[in-house]
Amino acid sequence: MSQTLISALLSWATTALSLWVASHIFRGLKFDSGGALLVSALLLGLANAVVKPLLIVFTLPLTLLTFGLFVLVINALMILLVSKLVSGFKVSSFWTAFFASIFISILSIAIGSFVGGSPETTIQMPSGGRWI
Repeated sequence: MSQTLISALLSWATTALSLWVASHIFRGLKFDSGGALLVSALLLGLANAVVKPLLIVFTLPLTLLTFGLFVLVINALMILLVSKLVSGFKVSSFWTAFFASIFISILSIAIGSFVGGSPETTIQMPSGGRWI
């Protein structure tokens, strides 16, 4: 299997696991079935890859004015968008999506650091022995 495909599958699994854990912690976040969870994780990954960068660009002045904290609102909006698209995924309010998005982001980073989904980057000394 291709390294890119493995990385994408690990990212999807990490997002799905994070969503599942968040649904057990936040009362307002519910999945009707495992299929809804997997589809939600896939769509959340696609929304974060396609829609989120566009929203960040369109709201750049507001994002800069709030020192980047508006990105947390955009993350919540991504979860609300996915909940509108997937019939078996329900989010009770914006604030549930807001705090769940923070939790999901932190948990995904933690799981990703243990799984090691991204390849390591090595820094090599230049052949002449000088960095400048």
